[in-house]
Amino acid sequence: MFELASKLFNTLGYIIAIAFFFSRFKSAKNIFIREKHTKKDTIILSIVFSGLAILGTYIGVDYKGAIANTRNIGVIVGGMLAGPEVAIISGIVAGIHRASIGVSQLTAIPCSIATVLGGFITSYLYKKANSNNRSLLGFFAGVFVENLSMLLILILSNNRILALDIVKNLYLPMIFINGIGVAVIIIITEEILEEKEREAGTQAKLALEIANQTLPFFKKGESLDNVCKILLQSLKAETVVITDKNFIIANAFKNKDFCMKYQSIQSDATKKVLSSGEVLIFDRDSELNDFWYSEKGIKSCIITPLFQDERVSGTLKIYFKNEENITVRKKYLAIGLSQLISTQLEISKIENLKTMARDAELKALQAQINPHFLFNALNTTASFVRFNPSKAREIIIDLSTYLRYNLENTDKLVPLEKELEQVKAYINIEKARFQDRIEVIYDFDQNLENLKIPSLTIQPLVENSIKHGLLKRSGSGKVKITIKKTYLKCLISIEDDGIGIDPEIIKNINNKIEKNIGLKNVHNRLKLIYGKGLNIERLSNGTKISFYIDQEEK
Repeated sequence: MFELASKLFNTLGYIIAIAFFFSRFKSAKNIFIREKHTKKDTIILSIVFSGLAILGTYIGVDYKGAIANTRNIGVIVGGMLAGPEVAIISGIVAGIHRASIGVSQLTAIPCSIATVLGGFITSYLYKKANSNNRSLLGFFAGVFVENLSMLLILILSNNRILALDIVKNLYLPMIFINGIGVAVIIIITEEILEEKEREAGTQAKLALEIANQTLPFFKKGESLDNVCKILLQSLKAETVVITDKNFIIANAFKNKDFCMKYQSIQSDATKKVLSSGEVLIFDRDSELNDFWYSEKGIKSCIITPLFQDERVSGTLKIYFKNEENITVRKKYLAIGLSQLISTQLEISKIENLKTMARDAELKALQAQINPHFLFNALNTTASFVRFNPSKAREIIIDLSTYLRYNLENTDKLVPLEKELEQVKAYINIEKARFQDRIEVIYDFDQNLENLKIPSLTIQPLVENSIKHGLLKRSGSGKVKITIKKTYLKCLISIEDDGIGIDPEIIKNINNKIEKNIGLKNVHNRLKLIYGKGLNIERLSNGTKISFYIDQEEK
């Protein structure tokens, strides 16, 4: 018996060594740590542990025609570590193999039945297992299956004396070796896999390093291309892309010779993330993929949504050349980075507004109290006091409305009706001053009560039309203010038949300009809030300025 136990220990050593080296492979570890195995993973693991079980049969020790073996270790370890499907498949394959080889028909059928049942028993125990009890449950599974095997030998054997002799001499070595072997292999494998916890600490450190490196670029409002380059190097990726809801706004490539073919979003995968707000991970075999227009050799990608104001505002896309690069930890790291970028973009937007207020004197830019306008309005009021007191009173009320709105509403969203009250107050004052030279047409849709708009957005545009369009032409002129609902948006346009805007202003609207500062400010604020600024058109007679705002109640 002791000689037999010694030989079984040797065979157990082979099994442990093979299991150890397999679990050390990076691809194997990646399969084990996935939250959910793919069909490919299950097939690979089933082949490995079935092979381990079959090897246990072949390197077993012969005893009077029976095989003292470690076959059940492969089945049980595979099931406890890789799940029910692997346990059942490995058990069936190893059991059929044991029944088919022409060694000791006395024990072949009982042992094969025990191995198959061992797979089903292990699949049940897997559901009860956790990191604290997995090795213990594996030990009991090994002991139980070997007991079942011995019992079946006694029940199904035609040669009672030989069956008793085999059980008497094999029972303790088989029970001990298989039970201890399962527990030891599970412990060793889990220890190797627990490296992922230590790697998680490394990932956290990496995330902090990325945050520290990217923060200065967000603070300075520099190109997001620099942020993409940092992510590219830190994640060992092939390509990193940041998009808004319609366009690619930043990217970085490991291959310097590669360039993006499109600036607008082309892939259905990206559009799906933008619409669902959910993370998407895929490879070239996925139904939706992002590779048909990207660099050759890329095999996997993770797309995470970016959020602003709790709404999807864009995506972060990270491409790899190896499918194994997208582990669970890397998935969560990408999600964390997308949240970091979303937060930094939000902060950057706020900082940009503050910078505008500081550098360009936001109060003046938002068409607040203009001394010349105030002086002219007071002169107009004074001229009406003597011969038309009621008109003078109306001008004072309009001036009060105009000034109050400018003082109370700065840099925030306000109801559209409030904005229009201020616009009408301004127009009434100017019409009182210039009489029939100004005609204003209002074309508004109904049910605009819930619509909100950045304060002091329409009035500077109307002022621009009157001051730089109508009043610089001879005779009278018209300004048309249109507000129309479209799908999920609201179109606002101001059109005049004045002298027409200078084409240089349209050309340089995104650059620093010294004049038409109110126009420039409105354009910048709309871009910061909605992602797109003013659309300015020079007409054959006059100018048309339009923009869209969201219909959602904010």
